[in-house]
Amino acid sequence: MLFSLSWRNVWRNRVRSTVIIFSVAVGIFAGLYSTAFFKGMADQRIRKVIDTELSYIQVHKPGFRETSDFKILMTGTGQLTEKIAGVPHVTGVSERIVSQSMIASAETASGVIVKGVDIANEKKVTNLQDKIIDGKYFEGIKRNPVVIGKKLAEKLNVRVRSKVVITLQDMDNNITSGAFRVVGIFSTNDNMYDEANVFVRFSDLKQLIDFPDDAADEIVINLEDNKYMPTVMAQVKKLAGDYEVLDWKQLSPEMDYLIEAMDMYMYIFIIIILLALLFGIINTMLMVVMERTKEIGMLMAIGMNKFRIFSMIVLESVMLSLTGGIVGVIMGGAAAKWGETHPVDLGWWAQGYEQIGYDTFVYTSIDPAMMVNVTLLVMLTGVIAALYPAYKALKNDPADALRIE
Repeated sequence: MLFSLSWRNVWRNRVRSTVIIFSVAVGIFAGLYSTAFFKGMADQRIRKVIDTELSYIQVHKPGFRETSDFKILMTGTGQLTEKIAGVPHVTGVSERIVSQSMIASAETASGVIVKGVDIANEKKVTNLQDKIIDGKYFEGIKRNPVVIGKKLAEKLNVRVRSKVVITLQDMDNNITSGAFRVVGIFSTNDNMYDEANVFVRFSDLKQLIDFPDDAADEIVINLEDNKYMPTVMAQVKKLAGDYEVLDWKQLSPEMDYLIEAMDMYMYIFIIIILLALLFGIINTMLMVVMERTKEIGMLMAIGMNKFRIFSMIVLESVMLSLTGGIVGVIMGGAAAKWGETHPVDLGWWAQGYEQIGYDTFVYTSIDPAMMVNVTLLVMLTGVIAALYPAYKALKNDPADALRIE
């Protein structure tokens, strides 16, 4: 009875109730879609770090990452790589030589990180081959091919088949140089990465710097899914012995912070919207209580206890906010779902976003748990919004309320 009475009371003033429901729905829709948009942007950045730049797990000799000295190398990596490849849920393992060097064209030069990669295995740990926008991935040039980023190609003013010279130290600390030809140009939409990283064949770099056999600077490991990372990490650490084993969160702590910060910002954003809606609902419920002072006094006079009156007003507030909240959640969820296949084009700000590694086409990403939590928060908002109006209603004296015309 109390539920049906409260629902009828909500619609006694249809215009006012419709305005409040519409306001709640629009606010929740905007909050959900905005959080889905920014979560999608963050997820795309994290996927890029995993799929293109780092993969899931890397193995190094302690001290290598701090100094970037390629002579701090791991030995016996062939056997270690085979053992890691046999670990369940590992989909790819690749060895690399990593060296700080200088790359020069006929016009200018730039400092870069040269990575010597095993082409077949590298395809299993990163998707760089899918990022080629000009030329091919180590195909078409037999002698000393090199793959460079679009930003670096623009800086050096080179194109496919242009000659570049890579200068670096060899194992004896002597300066050595090698002539390479650009076989492919890639673009990851991350200008810093594209300008700083150069890829050559493992065998070519090994010969150029007289790198020892059965050795590598880093081992890169790809997995079926992120959920298997703790289990695989534990097994790889046993196999690697004294070598340093780090996952992508440890290799790129700013990405781990991005996940935590994004979750926190999403809830802060929703709470700010709900706080704004809270005062609108309080104002509406106060008007309802003032308009029905005589009616509430009559209910109290005929024996309706204060708890039931309090519950009736709270239910009206909850129904008002929950109706708008559910509509907003449905609208926001539908829009976010549509955005998973229809990206938002940020082309006007492409240059700025690419400077910090974000894509200009953003796909939304909605979290079902977020939708449930928002619905619960809307219900809580309705309860809080009803407390003061209900208190004002209970303060009325039935005798005085009945004399009101």
